[in-house]
Amino acid sequence: MQKNTKILLAIALALISLSAALLYYSAAVFLQLFIAFALAYMFNPAVNYLEKRRFNRILSILIVFTTALLAFTGFTAFLTFSISGELSNIQLNLPAYAQRLYDITPPLIKSYLGIETPEKLSLRMADMLQQARNAAPDLVKPLLHFLQQAFSSTLGVILAILGYMIIPVYLFYLLADMPQLKRFLESFIPDRFLTTYSDKLAEVDAVLFGFIRGQLLVCAILAVLYSIGLYFIGIDLAIAIGTLAGITFIIPYVGTVIGIALSVIMAALKFHDILHPLLCLGWFCIVQMIEGMIITPKIVGNTVGLHPLVTIVALLIGGQIFGLMGMLLAVPVTAVLQVFLRSLAAYYRNSDFYRGA
Repeated sequence: MQKNTKILLAIALALISLSAALLYYSAAVFLQLFIAFALAYMFNPAVNYLEKRRFNRILSILIVFTTALLAFTGFTAFLTFSISGELSNIQLNLPAYAQRLYDITPPLIKSYLGIETPEKLSLRMADMLQQARNAAPDLVKPLLHFLQQAFSSTLGVILAILGYMIIPVYLFYLLADMPQLKRFLESFIPDRFLTTYSDKLAEVDAVLFGFIRGQLLVCAILAVLYSIGLYFIGIDLAIAIGTLAGITFIIPYVGTVIGIALSVIMAALKFHDILHPLLCLGWFCIVQMIEGMIITPKIVGNTVGLHPLVTIVALLIGGQIFGLMGMLLAVPVTAVLQVFLRSLAAYYRNSDFYRGA
């Protein structure tokens, strides 16, 4: 028995090492699979709901696909129409923005750049344009080198594009075979551990699905609140800034920082006072308070239950090690780890060492 256990551990370590090597050398392919798996995880409850309503699973998948596509198309059309109207206003106000930007630029920076007067600024811009024209022939060689490298790896580019285009295919098969995949994984769990496995899987599933569903809904609500507030304050690109701040809130606190920075800059350029930037800052603070006290507790609840300090540290560590993807995954991964840490803590408190037995 002991020999068999050692053999199984050796095989497991070999498989883990092989998987890590494949992940490292095929990161692009695994990223596409990860995106498909994340979407399948989000859509699977809707597919299961329709299947319980006596719809065929394939038909349920097609209904969910169609609904998601229509929702995405409608949202994109609304956003495009709204932002195009806001960009027209920006174009009308652009000279005033440029003048205001010149007015608020500190004299030291103007002196350093040699633009103490608007006329000097115009001359400086004309000089930069002439320099750009003179430098154009020198840019041909690096451009040709870049094109040569690009065409030399045409197969890699084509495979990358096809990989992202094939994500819907991955998604369809993952959704279609999700029950079989679950049973396949359970077949490797010994019977004596099956109950524990099911309990922990259910707990992890509740944490992950609660976070993903809740965070997406929170982002949508924040995007609407931010946009409405900035619109009534009179900020140009209110819908664009509000939507961007709401979407980027999928990484906690990042969306708020981006929204405050962009809205305060736009308010300062348009209104030439301190009141409107303060109104933008105040509105973001009010919405953030509503999010922390009402929206997130009501929608996400205690499924994640991470302390704000733990969330910030997880974001910083994830961003430092894995970049943007690390920041996106930091909170859900930490929440899942918390499930197992709670189990480990409970095991420790019931141990003979802790009880002094």
